[in-house]
Amino acid sequence: MISERLSRLLVEQVGHELSAHQAYIGIALSFERQSLKGWAKLFHDQALEEAQHAAKIWTFLIDNEVEFELPAIAAAPTRYATARDAVQAALESELRVTGQFDTMAKTALTDGDHRSFQFLQWFIDEQVEEERTMRALLDLIDSGINLFQAEPLLEGLVG
Repeated sequence: MISERLSRLLVEQVGHELSAHQAYIGIALSFERQSLKGWAKLFHDQALEEAQHAAKIWTFLIDNEVEFELPAIAAAPTRYATARDAVQAALESELRVTGQFDTMAKTALTDGDHRSFQFLQWFIDEQVEEERTMRALLDLIDSGINLFQAEPLLEGLVG
């Protein structure tokens, strides 16, 4: 059985994942405004992945008979001063999410909830990939390459 404390954290995480979905849509729109279609697609795809993460968590909650309401999510920006600012915001978001999953995993272990701990391992592994991708995008931007010329390289960076 999932503890009340971990249930609360998991429900909050649904909100965090939906907020990340919205944030990535905002970043995609920012790139779309600049006619950077490849960059926009990358972040649109990331947004869809975040929505899938939320669904994976709420399915786990439902399967474990946890009653909950969807958390409210705040507005997300759709304009960034630079491409680097947009990707840096994405990396900072992923680092926060990593911390949230670490906290949930510690809580599951403290509570002796091995089912939830095992469930959370997939997300912890996923966060390694997400952080690596955002760091690779920052490296690409920092290389000084023209963002339009970089578009063919984007697929190789997304794991």
